[in-house]
Amino acid sequence: ETTDDPTSDFGRLLHHLPVSPLVARLPFLQPHISTTTTYSSRQTKLPLASTMASAFASLPPVLQPKEEDIQMMLSAGVHTGTKNSDDAMKEYIWRRRNDGVHILNIGKTWEKLMLAARVIVAIENPEDVVAISARPYGMRAVLKFAHYTGSQSIAGRFTPGTFTNQITKQFREPRLLVVTDPRTDSQAVRESSYVSIPVIAFCDSDSPLQYVDVAIPANNKGKYSIGLLYWMLAREVLRLRGTVSRAADWDVPVDLFFHRDPEELKKADEEQQAKVDEAAAAAAAAAAAPAAPVFEEGMVAPEEVAAPAMAAAPMDAGVGVAAAGGAAPAAGFDAAGAVPAPTAGWEGANAQQAAGSEW
Repeated sequence: ETTDDPTSDFGRLLHHLPVSPLVARLPFLQPHISTTTTYSSRQTKLPLASTMASAFASLPPVLQPKEEDIQMMLSAGVHTGTKNSDDAMKEYIWRRRNDGVHILNIGKTWEKLMLAARVIVAIENPEDVVAISARPYGMRAVLKFAHYTGSQSIAGRFTPGTFTNQITKQFREPRLLVVTDPRTDSQAVRESSYVSIPVIAFCDSDSPLQYVDVAIPANNKGKYSIGLLYWMLAREVLRLRGTVSRAADWDVPVDLFFHRDPEELKKADEEQQAKVDEAAAAAAAAAAAPAAPVFEEGMVAPEEVAAPAMAAAPMDAGVGVAAAGGAAPAAGFDAAGAVPAPTAGWEGANAQQAAGSEW
């Protein structure tokens, strides 16, 4: 119950509420809050929870939204409509911006979400519920909604005669229909009227409401808005069934319900594969590079490594004496295992004796 009359209980409460940043962004609360009133710092400010409870007084306390739910809906643009409006959607439109875009009443969006969840739970067999989306942004959301709630889904083009022609292979007899856009899914909505199937639809400001039983005012053209709405609807259905507790958050992230562009996925996969290839190439190059030789104490160096070291080493004094004719052992590079220098002559003393005897 919303009214601009300041004499009513609801009007008096809202006219004296302090304006918080979140309340200032709520479309369904702004008409009832005086933004020109100045508040003293000593004034007792009511918490946002009491403001939300007052705004959703028509709902039971269990079904009232949390602050996080309203923030998510605002972030996803659920309240953003189009520049056109249908006459039947006037009661769900809050105002029109300067650029001509209509702003939907997000409070009624939440109330209709709760009503739609209660209608879905009333169906005994979950498979008798069919979620339809011919819009690409809603295909993934419809499939995920059907997966978690146990219902059926039709993502993509709707085959005419699915609900009316019994000869077709895809003939179905559902008891409830959940539609993403009444204009895009007009064939399914029209056939549901022939066989008396109730329809729940996400309706934008310009959506036709013919043959729609439960209209949920929301932005049905954005991928984030559609994914969030189906996520909230599935969560509430599971909560009403008792599968998910209200005390804890649902462990399914809302990102799973968002549309993913195949080109963006392909580009992300290519970038990830390029990073993997670069890492593998760097590892192969590091493995192919020759490692520097490491010698421990007591090891004998190979000839190609030892030769430059021998050539660069300075001649020791003891080695010079032995080469001149002395018999002193070398005291240089190989002091312990040095070979005594030969005596004077080309082959030493034996060579001289042999040459003298021949002479």
